Amino acid sequence: MQTSIEIIKNRSDIGAGTRGADLGIDAMEIAAINKGSDFFHRYPFVDVRTRNESVYENDQHPFAKYIPYVYQQCEEVASVVKNCLSHGKFPLVFSGDHSSAMGTISGIEAAFPDKTLGVIWIDAHADIHSPYTTPSGNMHGMPLGAMLGEDNLKCKINDLDEETETYWNKLKDLKIKGPKVSPAHLVYFGVRDTEDPEDSLIAELGIRNYMVAEVRERGVEVCVNETLERLASCDIIYLSFDVDSMDSELISDGTGTPVPRGFFPQEISMLLRGLTDSGKVQCLEVVEVNPLLDRQGNKMAEVAFDILEQHFQDKSQ
Repeated sequence: MQTSIEIIKNRSDIGAGTRGADLGIDAMEIAAINKGSDFFHRYPFVDVRTRNESVYENDQHPFAKYIPYVYQQCEEVASVVKNCLSHGKFPLVFSGDHSSAMGTISGIEAAFPDKTLGVIWIDAHADIHSPYTTPSGNMHGMPLGAMLGEDNLKCKINDLDEETETYWNKLKDLKIKGPKVSPAHLVYFGVRDTEDPEDSLIAELGIRNYMVAEVRERGVEVCVNETLERLASCDIIYLSFDVDSMDSELISDGTGTPVPRGFFPQEISMLLRGLTDSGKVQCLEVVEVNPLLDRQGNKMAEVAFDILEQHFQDKSQ
């Protein structure tokens, strides 16, 4: 893995409710430069074209904001990820907001259509809404809803216009028609800020969530081993790391939706190490660093970069 990494820079933040996550990648690069690290020059990279200028338009999709552009962005991300994997490389994806995961997961599935995919979601949020259930309309809260193919109509609060419904269905069928992930093959770490429709769906689908207190009480190693056993039938794993999974009060509020009582950086490092040691992780994505919201300078980007640099340094030894 360490010799075939390709960095994918996806500076898109149109799925978020607050602008600025598009600068997260550059903030991490600045953190590397200030640390004297050549990390971002060590590997080849691809810059994904963005549609961030769409925020200037009069959006007509209140329950799935900018969904035509989110679809276009995810379609492009999916193609880049598929191409990376098809050439035997490991995609290390840096994205602005978490709606990008629809593209990343679809790209993995397109590259490995005959393999069973497991998803490990390290995040403060479940991101399992649909346009029918969202209270905000922000699409970074919907990637897993789309990838599971779940509208959650039992908890419906919104009536969609035809165009929104069409694009939502196109996102669910991105690259490969139908659900990309089974609920049995999805594991959460650190989810602690959810809405009732999400709680209802998580319970109905039996999705496992290792909350922060449980991980601390039982130990990272035990929880990682249980997760890998749960995903034993999966051939490959996608690992998604949202920086808001970390404790906003102790680290930084430099992310769009900071939540206290999260993981410490060392715990994230242990999680990444334990999960990737399985040999099944084929893609890692890092999202939601927002330096415009960081009241401690560039602290969130610095912490996120330190975690990643140490992780890939350890893997190369």
